[in-house]
Amino acid sequence: MVHFLKEGDIFSLKDVSSYAHGCNCAGAMEKGIALQFTNRYPTMYKEYKLLCQCGQFNPGDVFDYNYGEGYVYNLATQESWRPQAKIEYIENALNVMCKLAVSQNVKSIALPAIGAGFGGLHWEEVKVVIKDISLLYSTVDLCVVETYRAIV
Repeated sequence: MVHFLKEGDIFSLKDVSSYAHGCNCAGAMEKGIALQFTNRYPTMYKEYKLLCQCGQFNPGDVFDYNYGEGYVYNLATQESWRPQAKIEYIENALNVMCKLAVSQNVKSIALPAIGAGFGGLHWEEVKVVIKDISLLYSTVDLCVVETYRAIV
């Protein structure tokens, strides 16, 4: 099931301890919500960067990081930091993420409007893909915050 929230902070949602976001395969997480993930999970960022440098994180892949209280799913939605996300990368990464979540017994995942910010895709197109994928994984709730606002 998927729930869309117009605005909010994915890290402040009640009963959610696993998160996902779109990222590139170049090892850069220095802008937008990706920077929030870098700051919150510095060890995850180091591991992600190493995977990118070794060529082991490719478009459509997912790097899942267990931070102790839940998971962070890094979805490879674009090759570089330039706005070039592709809908097929998002679709594949979401499928992989949901399969991982089922196997890890994760019940809910909060995520922003992946691919539509720095990725450059039209949000309505991405939204349809998220809805379609969510129908395939009834045991995983996706909580999508369409406009991310950090609570400071």
